Amino acid sequence: MSTEPAQHDLSTPAGPPVGVDVRPARRLLVEIAVAVLLVMLVRIFVMESFHVPSASMAPTIAAGDRVVVTKIGASQVERGDVIVFDGTSTFAAADRTPFVSDGLIGRVLSGAASALSIDLGEQDFLKRVAGVGGDRVACTPARGLVVNGASVDEPWLAPGSRACDAPFDVVVPQGRLFVLGDNRSDSADSRAHLGDPGGGMVPVDDVVGHVSWRYWPLDRIGGLGS
Repeated sequence: MSTEPAQHDLSTPAGPPVGVDVRPARRLLVEIAVAVLLVMLVRIFVMESFHVPSASMAPTIAAGDRVVVTKIGASQVERGDVIVFDGTSTFAAADRTPFVSDGLIGRVLSGAASALSIDLGEQDFLKRVAGVGGDRVACTPARGLVVNGASVDEPWLAPGSRACDAPFDVVVPQGRLFVLGDNRSDSADSRAHLGDPGGGMVPVDDVVGHVSWRYWPLDRIGGLGS
């Protein structure tokens, strides 16, 4: 009986080699690229999410809120609209308040929400439109806000906050906006820049969009009136 060890056949097996189908991987990469492109286009032209670190618009929008800004029709602005605008050419410094969430769950959820938004920083501001081009906007602590000679009802003012602490009387140039924060005692708005070049008037072309709704925190989700 033979005791020779078995020999392994190292020859190449007959038939075509087995290849790897890379088409699914390529298809996945294309789908990811298209999805990223669509998200970028939506963010640039349609809507964008912002994190608000300042209390200047409280109680309408509190520090730490996250809001969606609609960019379609950004230049169609009316009195009372809440807008985000690029203040590079008109406002010298941002009105910022650090946001700190409470508790582990709050930090985790707010961290996830932050991944979908950007901070209002040195260029972007969120305020309410008090006057448009051609309006005469005036205010005294006794009478409150007056636009074109008519007193303006402002139910959005922070409790205990007056319409203004110091009187002012301005005429808004065409193509410009006069903006105020709802929390007048804690808002660096057009009033703070009356002596600057441009008088604190925001060019309509600098409007990023209208604040349409709030999605964070969850217990305040909805429109600004909710």
